[in-house]
Amino acid sequence: IRVMNLAETIQERMKGFFPELLGVKLIEATPDCIKAELEARGEICTLPGIIHGGAVMAFADTLGAVAAVLNMPPNNRTTTIESKTNFFRALRSNGKIVGECTPLHKGKTTMVWQTRVTDENDKLAAQVIQTHIVIPNG
Repeated sequence: IRVMNLAETIQERMKGFFPELLGVKLIEATPDCIKAELEARGEICTLPGIIHGGAVMAFADTLGAVAAVLNMPPNNRTTTIESKTNFFRALRSNGKIVGECTPLHKGKTTMVWQTRVTDENDKLAAQVIQTHIVIPNG
């Protein structure tokens, strides 16, 4: 019997939803670090060979959401209330995009996550900082 790790379990839960359509592949998932890859393919380009900025932002938003969910108390939900992206270089549609999401703040009512998005050679292309609110169910 094979036991799935946390990243594999979350990947399974994303099946049939936008992160799967986008192509997000989780590599690591812990409460303090989410790592993932995105195949840099033509369908997510804005121009031939250049990845659309919205695809980069959606990729980072997915990682921040996974991080927030892993850190929420039971019987709560979360949503992004702010997201800011700085772009430093274009990402080309050859190879992979890599994202690493780490916490800047993990509070009771809000969490702030930073996602570094690089090309597969670890050259920084974008940095996304997003704030999540923690909302009690009920």
